Amino acid sequence: MASNLLLPPVRGFPLSGGKYPKHPRRIPLHPLNPSSSSSSSSSSKCISSSRRRPSVARAVKEEVIQSPNSDPALDSKTSLPASSKLVLVVGGTGGVGQLIVASLLDRNIKSRLLLRDPEKAATLFGKQDEETLQVYKGDTRNPEDLDPSIFEGVTHVICCTGTTAFPTKRWDGDNTPEKIDWEGVRNLVSALPSSLKRIVLVSSVGVTKFNELPWSIMNLFGVLKYKKMGEDFLCSSGLPFTIIRAGRLTDGPYTSYDLNTLLKATAGQRRAVLMGQGDKLVGEVSRIVVAEACIQALDIEFTEGKIYEVNSVEGDGPGTDPQKWREIFRTAEAK
Repeated sequence: MASNLLLPPVRGFPLSGGKYPKHPRRIPLHPLNPSSSSSSSSSSKCISSSRRRPSVARAVKEEVIQSPNSDPALDSKTSLPASSKLVLVVGGTGGVGQLIVASLLDRNIKSRLLLRDPEKAATLFGKQDEETLQVYKGDTRNPEDLDPSIFEGVTHVICCTGTTAFPTKRWDGDNTPEKIDWEGVRNLVSALPSSLKRIVLVSSVGVTKFNELPWSIMNLFGVLKYKKMGEDFLCSSGLPFTIIRAGRLTDGPYTSYDLNTLLKATAGQRRAVLMGQGDKLVGEVSRIVVAEACIQALDIEFTEGKIYEVNSVEGDGPGTDPQKWREIFRTAEAK
C-alpha cells in the first residue's frame, strides 16, 4: 500500500548515504519551476509541501480525533484563521509525530519538521506550500546539524522522537535509546532559543520506576533510564516545558500506509482520556490521544513546567475541544 504513495525523487536532494551537512538544508519536495529556482539564493533550501492533499489531515480530524460530542462547526478547517504559531515537530514522521503534523495542518498551524529523511514528509503529507509546512534535514544525535537557522521564528516545539526498547533492526545506525532519548533530547534542548514559548516532550510512563518490576524488564537496555535523563535535562534547562508520559502505545503506527484508508479502519474507540501525575498510571494509550494531548498542551498556560501521564480507554473522548482538554489537565492536577 505504501508504494502507491511514493513520489518521484526529490530534485536536488542527495539520495545516497553519507554524513549530514553541517548546515541545514531546505529543499522543495516538489520540482521548482525555473523562476522559483533562480530566486532561491539562500544557502538553506526548503522542503515544502501544498495544502492540495488534505486527505491525511481530514482523516485524522473526522475519523480519529473528533468526538461524537464535538461541534463540527468549531472543528471545521474553514472556520480557523491562520495561526501565529510556528511549531517545530521533531520526529514528525513517527507513529505519534505524523498524527501531530496532520492535525497541525488541519488547524492551519504553520509547521516545520526536522527529519533525517525528508522524503518521508512527501510520502505522508504530500505537497504542501512552504507557508504551511517546511522540512529541514537534520539529526538530533549530531549537534552540528542543529544550526540556529532551523529555529528562526519557531514559537513552539513538540519532540516525539523515539526508538524500540529492545534491540531490533531500528537500532541499526546507532539508533539506540541512549542516542535518541538522551543524547538527542539533550542536543535539541541545548540548541533551542530562550524565546521559545513552549516545548512539549513525549516520554513514557514508568521512567521514575525503572529499577522496579515490571518496569525493570522494559528497561533492560536502558530506555526508561535514558528517557528520564532527557526529561531531567529539559526540566533544568530553564525553557518553558510540558512533558507527556504515554502509556503503552496503541492505534498504529501508520507510518507505512495510506493514512486516509488505515485510520478509518483501525482507529477504534479508545478516545476517553485518563490523565494523572506522579507516574502512577499503568495502561495503554492511543497514539491519537497522545498527539492531541501534545497539541492542546501548547496553549494551556498552567501546563507549563508540569509532567503528565496519559492513558486512554473505550468511550467518548474530548475530541479537539480545548475546554474539555483544559478540564482533563486540571483534573489530573487535583488527583
